[in-house]
Amino acid sequence: MKEKYLINARIIDPGNDMDEIGGLIIDSKGLIKAVGKKVSNGNLPAKVDKIDLKKQVLIPGIVDMRVFVGEPGYEYKENFRTLSDAALSGGVTSVVSMPNTLPAIDNVSMVDFLKRRGRDKSKINIFPAATLTKNAEGRQMTEFGLLKRKGIIAFTDGVKTIQDPQVMTRIMSFASQSNSLIMQHAQDNILSDGGLINEGEISTRLGLKGIPFLAEKIIVERDLSFLEEYFCRYHISQISSEKTITVIEKAKNEGKIFTTGVSINNLSLNENDIGDFKTFLKLSPPLRTENDRKALVKAINNGVIDVIVSDHKPEDEESKRLTFSQAATGATGVETLLPLALELYHNKSIKLKKLIQAITSNPAKILGIDKGSLGKGKDADLCIFDINKPWIVDKNKLKSKSKNTPIEKRKLQGQVFKTFVKGELAYERI
Repeated sequence: MKEKYLINARIIDPGNDMDEIGGLIIDSKGLIKAVGKKVSNGNLPAKVDKIDLKKQVLIPGIVDMRVFVGEPGYEYKENFRTLSDAALSGGVTSVVSMPNTLPAIDNVSMVDFLKRRGRDKSKINIFPAATLTKNAEGRQMTEFGLLKRKGIIAFTDGVKTIQDPQVMTRIMSFASQSNSLIMQHAQDNILSDGGLINEGEISTRLGLKGIPFLAEKIIVERDLSFLEEYFCRYHISQISSEKTITVIEKAKNEGKIFTTGVSINNLSLNENDIGDFKTFLKLSPPLRTENDRKALVKAINNGVIDVIVSDHKPEDEESKRLTFSQAATGATGVETLLPLALELYHNKSIKLKKLIQAITSNPAKILGIDKGSLGKGKDADLCIFDINKPWIVDKNKLKSKSKNTPIEKRKLQGQVFKTFVKGELAYERI
């Protein structure tokens, strides 16, 4: 590989407190050799080829902590190749793959399969998560130690929640001993049983059973209580309500150490967007009120929420073109995560550096991976985008195999133009 010289970029790297006009040099091994304002046209050899980025923004490759792949078992919805294409077009270079496959990722042989397929079929970095319990059934713990030694980055039952408090205490106790990361999807099954959207005025008007905010809040309260006795690396995958934020703020003020994520959907949409039964907006956790959405945005700004995820969950059209009660839950989002997040910057809801931090350095730090940074000697995983480029979401132009985007025809401002993985140009918008 030849050395590459990127010049004249606005470089934003929250992990190294950098926001300046400069350049970046990629060495022959695909590592970052130099970065910042000292890397300029005047300081480089005259004869080398330079890529002039014309003041476009250069950030570390995005780290998405919640992505559903489809392999094995659901290849007709998504596979490693199509996921990779979709991720790269959105500037995402690293993902945590959820274990809700068929069969589930709960044993060593499945981990070997996943790693092999990811290596052979995708260009992005795949960090696999395994289930907390066998087949994600919430009863018997998986072999944390063995799976972790095989390269599992975190443990989660994905779209399911550990309901049994006794099982959860055992999980947290073992996780504390093995230094394993636990990622919990917070939703009480009894309170949410049969629920389809947020419980409130909209659910009543549409005649749909609602999911109360208490279904989320009660699980978060329970787990944070357990955290007092069983200290472990604990992460709440996604929260959706203002009431849950209050619980999290209180726990952090008491000195409890844990992290929290939120889906870009819950930051950018609310229950009113569901309109007349738009099944592409049937999500888990559900879209809630505008007050909840604003509270989530505020929680990103003040650091109560650490991470923004896409919650990319591809579903084929046949699974969505049904009545609301029968339709599958979930939406694609890995390729629109960044531009939808930039909407919050353009409308002055969240500062740009805080947004970039929530999708690069923060998730990398929580996962304990050497990504999300433009430090010297790091892999040159890069995302380059025009922060002002206007465009309209067209599902037929998206790279994901499934087209269940919740923001079809939405006007966005900000678009990815180049993505590098380990120093190689992996995507370029034509």
